[in-house]
Amino acid sequence: MRKNHRKPIAAVTGCLALAATLSACGGSSAASDEKVVTVYSADGLKGENGDGWYDKVFKDFEKKTGIEVKYVEGGSGEMVQRAVREKSNTQADVMVTLPPFIQQADSKGLLAAYAPAGSDQVDGADKASDSKWTSVVNNYFGFIYNKKELKSAPTTWEELLDGKFKNKIQYSTPGVAGDGTAVLIKAMHDFGGKEPAMAYLKKLQANNVGPSASTGKLAPKVDKGELLAANGDVQMNFAQSKDMPNLGIWFPAKQGGKSTTFALPYAAGLVNKAPHSDNGKKLLDFMLSEQAQKDVSAVGGGFSARKDVEATDANAIELAKLMDGVEVFEPDWSDIGTDLDTYVEAWKSATGS
Repeated sequence: MRKNHRKPIAAVTGCLALAATLSACGGSSAASDEKVVTVYSADGLKGENGDGWYDKVFKDFEKKTGIEVKYVEGGSGEMVQRAVREKSNTQADVMVTLPPFIQQADSKGLLAAYAPAGSDQVDGADKASDSKWTSVVNNYFGFIYNKKELKSAPTTWEELLDGKFKNKIQYSTPGVAGDGTAVLIKAMHDFGGKEPAMAYLKKLQANNVGPSASTGKLAPKVDKGELLAANGDVQMNFAQSKDMPNLGIWFPAKQGGKSTTFALPYAAGLVNKAPHSDNGKKLLDFMLSEQAQKDVSAVGGGFSARKDVEATDANAIELAKLMDGVEVFEPDWSDIGTDLDTYVEAWKSATGS
């Protein structure tokens, strides 16, 4: 997920702007000498009002290095697919996605090994053993609800099947959006496997408005009362709640079970055959610098990826309270990365999407 609502950013200027100019932009020595770095990223870290973590980090980076940051935003799956299409003429230098899409990017040969300065302080579970990617902002999956229309937050998945949620629930598209894929992961965990999870999501479809390519577009709908509940993630929704007073965060449980969540970090990697590889390395170093990591909670409403950075700001304290009592599990990302297409197809079949 620093920002208000996540909104797709128009194509950047320069070489990325026009397909007709792409052939002139790839990999030449002139390009490698440019004072520019291009980031392909999942949405959530850039503020619509220029007040997000990316906004501050990019501004500070440009001031320190003189390197201009060009930014392209979309769903995690969308960014991976775009980079795949451009493999013969690479445009991005740095890629940031939610899992399992960063693992998917690696499996497709899109990432180059690079261990940014400070990555030694990132927990082993939050980075690749071969240095192909490392988390830059920690985050957790969650749901949101309208605090004005609902006197209290829902607590279970089963509550969402109630008639009062008819056409008042929406979640982003699994396989396209990282948070949408997370709905499948959490449902399979909470219900004990693929089949019972799909059986539940089939029932939920009676109340579901329909798929959404962007998770960020759901929060404004919940805030306005157009929706009563939707999926999201803690970092994004916490930041959005500063300007959306009706937004509340909650973590579904299976009836009779505990509220659960799992880490859904923003993971960054250097793009293989990047046109501005050295600049990409500098930006990755900067993202993991001590000051940038302190700003993760203070500015971005997220959690530092570094173990040695202890945030004590007001946001960090509030976030700790929000997570109190929520059971955190660790998905089998290897299995999910391998079988993601199977899970998405099962979801499409169950829901008729």
